[in-house]
Amino acid sequence: MSRDLVLHDWVVAAIAMAAGIAAALLLRAVLKWLGKHASRTAWTGDDAIVDALRTLVPWAAVIGGAAAAASVLPLTTRATGIVNQSLTALLILIATVTAARVVAGLVQSLAQARTGVAGSATIFVNITRVVVLTMGVLVALETMGVSIAPLLTALGVGGLAVALALQDTLANLFAGVHILASKTVQPGDYIRLSSGEEGYVVDINWRNTVVRNLSNNLVIIPNGRLARTNMTNFTQPEQKLSLLVQVGVGYDSDLEHVERVTLDVVDSVMADVSGGVADHEAAVRFHTFADSRINFTVILGVGEFSDQYRIKHEFIKRLHERFRAEAISIPAPTRTVSVQPSGSPFPRQRDAPVSASAPVPAER
Repeated sequence: MSRDLVLHDWVVAAIAMAAGIAAALLLRAVLKWLGKHASRTAWTGDDAIVDALRTLVPWAAVIGGAAAAASVLPLTTRATGIVNQSLTALLILIATVTAARVVAGLVQSLAQARTGVAGSATIFVNITRVVVLTMGVLVALETMGVSIAPLLTALGVGGLAVALALQDTLANLFAGVHILASKTVQPGDYIRLSSGEEGYVVDINWRNTVVRNLSNNLVIIPNGRLARTNMTNFTQPEQKLSLLVQVGVGYDSDLEHVERVTLDVVDSVMADVSGGVADHEAAVRFHTFADSRINFTVILGVGEFSDQYRIKHEFIKRLHERFRAEAISIPAPTRTVSVQPSGSPFPRQRDAPVSASAPVPAER
């Protein structure tokens, strides 16, 4: 201390500290006002930036006031250096936490914008946050005079040991990064694995992939297994799908008339039912002379995977009603059987069209 503290020193230091606190409160109010305007925009990145600045800027003002207060006090050179280093390191840590929040928010916003869904790829968010925090801590330690070279060496040796102990975890981590980087699966896609699991991808984190099936249950799949298995992605390369429905009509039907009626029903379903593709070009393809009817396939368009159940439901109802109105028959399967009476020396032939599922009575 170069001289003794006097009342004037305390007053000036208190004024500087109070000015820093007042500036912090004012800046927080301004940023709150900016946050209301940012929430009205379509881009979510500005929300993350303003929210992070609401933490950084007021604290920076308080630390600036504390530094100004310390500068007016008659401290020794060593004490002044310690105070300045401590305040600088504190400011770096606060800025690091703020930067981690901003970058993580921007990464998540970018992921949502690319996938177009509310899900998130938290693996990239978590990796970004850890990298930014680690760099900030190292810079803060270097500012306080702590050499980080031995620390980096120790982290390198320790990281090798940790990598050997956490092989499965690291395998899942890199598998998740590979899945997202290759864009084979993105949050919001509907997938089906060769083992039978299927649903919408909710999240891909550092260890596993979360899939929500149509019954609203979550299926947890390790990233390593997802990267190795055969998988069908019903969302890529485009979300629209073709839905095939099998129908059959009697041999006495006018196939031209059947085709016209079916196409009319398809057009009405595509135009009226939610999930239908209005510009879908309907198609009917006759393909099989079956035992009791002529089978054909109707091709419909659906907006995305889960829409197919609603579209198929409405199409079958409307087609059945229209076939009844147009007197177009949908025959049940029949077959011809020969029945030999019990005890007869010669077989007696009898033709009887019966349902395929009906039991054949034995004649006594």
